[in-house]
Amino acid sequence: MSDETADFGPILDGPGASDYERYLRTDELLALQKPVEEQSHRDELLFQTVHQSSELWLKHACFEVEEATVLIAAGDLTGAIRLLRRAVLGLRLVTRQLDMLEHMSPWEYQEVRKALGHGSGFDSPGFNRIKVVSPPLGEAFLEALERAGLGVVDLYQRGREFEDLYQLAELLMDWDERISLWRSHHFKMVERIIGGHVVGTQGTPVELLSRLHEHVSFPVLWEARTLLTEASKQAE
Repeated sequence: MSDETADFGPILDGPGASDYERYLRTDELLALQKPVEEQSHRDELLFQTVHQSSELWLKHACFEVEEATVLIAAGDLTGAIRLLRRAVLGLRLVTRQLDMLEHMSPWEYQEVRKALGHGSGFDSPGFNRIKVVSPPLGEAFLEALERAGLGVVDLYQRGREFEDLYQLAELLMDWDERISLWRSHHFKMVERIIGGHVVGTQGTPVELLSRLHEHVSFPVLWEARTLLTEASKQAE
């Protein structure tokens, strides 16, 4: 063994030939997909890769939202803004990954579908975690507004005086919009692959997915747009 190898060999505990492999636990990570001999169709690797990586990004996004909520409550709006930007980008990445699934043949996917059992996106830990972390984020934001003596419409009309609160409001809108766009893209992807008038793996009509994107986590922020438009018209 050369001195260079000895100096830069792995020093972390765990399996793997290098500290990179040991720190990222790549042996475990890359063993989480079905081996070739167990695949019902070769596209199972594509399907598992997209969904497993999506769960990781959703886990990270929700982690950032939870911490941002704590920071807002503590008055650290700048810190919360930085974390929410990460969370929103995470949702963008998850949505873009759906493009990969559209490269699956609708007919060949039927072989993959047989291997899913009753597996459904409704059981996604990341999807369900979003529904848990979003309401407290909205509540923390409204409490911050109250501390500043503002309503949502007031904030938008006086945004330059309260830049951090304004940026925070817009990031909540980004978060909500990205959830909606992800749901909408997911529906179109499902419709493209298995059709829009069929029943999913848990007995849920695919049409139901088309209505999910209409749900919003922060309705007061969306309604403020209508109120601002009305206020502008009255001022003319």
